[in-house]
Amino acid sequence: MRSVLLSRLSIALLALGCLLALVPGLAQAQTRLQFEKMRKSMVDEVIIGAGIKDQRVIDAMLATPRHEFVAVEHRKSAYLDMAIPIGDQQTISSPFIVAYMTQSLDPKPTDKVLEIGTGSGFQAAVLSPLVKEVYSIEIVEQLGKSAERTLKRLGYKNVFTKVGDGYLGWEEHAPFDKIIVTCSPEKVPQPLVDQLREGGLLVIPVGERYNQTLYLMRKKDGKLESEVLLPTLFVPMTGKAEDARLVKPDPANPSVVNGSFEEKAFEGGGQPGWYYEKQLTWDALPDAPDGKHAITFTNSRAGLSAHLLQGFGIDGRQVKQLEISGMITTKNVVADLKKDEAPLIAVTFYDGNRRPLGHHFVGPVLGDTAWHEIKRTIRVPENVREGILRIGLFGATGTASFDKIQFRKIDEK
Repeated sequence: MRSVLLSRLSIALLALGCLLALVPGLAQAQTRLQFEKMRKSMVDEVIIGAGIKDQRVIDAMLATPRHEFVAVEHRKSAYLDMAIPIGDQQTISSPFIVAYMTQSLDPKPTDKVLEIGTGSGFQAAVLSPLVKEVYSIEIVEQLGKSAERTLKRLGYKNVFTKVGDGYLGWEEHAPFDKIIVTCSPEKVPQPLVDQLREGGLLVIPVGERYNQTLYLMRKKDGKLESEVLLPTLFVPMTGKAEDARLVKPDPANPSVVNGSFEEKAFEGGGQPGWYYEKQLTWDALPDAPDGKHAITFTNSRAGLSAHLLQGFGIDGRQVKQLEISGMITTKNVVADLKKDEAPLIAVTFYDGNRRPLGHHFVGPVLGDTAWHEIKRTIRVPENVREGILRIGLFGATGTASFDKIQFRKIDEK
């Protein structure tokens, strides 16, 4: 009888052990399904919803686990349309800009692609199933090594990485059919031109530190012919290339570029000096408060963002207080339940490692209003080194027009 009881007890313990062993696997499966659901939602809303049409690119975005390319503490935000810190003052690009640049590159299965600025490795991973080979260079050793480990762990066998100065290219593997640059030089480095094959394509953000334009360039007769794509904001390359910029921001005197929207909008969409626009029009208005133009956001679906962004340099050691102001008029505006899902001006500060240091809102403005000024003075923490300015509806429904967006440094008495 005793042996029978022991046998039954052994079987029960064995069954319990098997059940416990299955729990972690069950949890992992649930987590994987959650990430897949989040990724599908991201692709539907942020990629397809924003106009990406290349089905191969859409499929690549669906298949690439973006959460694997960020730190564990950021995984909850991995499938939001935002840049995420990855260390060493760098960020992983937003899903839309990755998809947009990939589509612009027109990747073919026979292409050999050079990527400048590996970062987390996410862009290279998206390219991997679309092309023959990806050669990716990262100047920050820690990031380069980390990306290499992640890409190998996830099985991207046709992606080859190295640590070095990307602006020098990778001469021993040239020429390249396509080159994609995910950091922002002031102009196209000549070695990249030399290493691009005749007829090859180059996608690159070029311009000032906080005021860049994304270009598509084709090599013809040894020279580059360029096409403007859209305004954008990319993290600059670390090191000599960034230090040697001729035009540098003035973080002691932050200012808004094209704050009255008088500069002509790009033909393909986009306001000079601003980037990442959603659901807006650039209009000539007879009653515009400053000049002849303003921008108007319109949204009919609650929760769907309509916004415009601009980066700026600011040093909290030199700017103690900042006045933020703008002119606004609204019509039929119904806010969401969240305080930041309404027509407003928002500023987010970041430290030297691009960690967020808080959000500040000017507004909200609801209902029907005539043109009027909204204004707020905020205290700037000493460790602030840069910021992001946002204007828009941010999920509210209705119409809101903005003009004369300004910063004013307030000297402490």
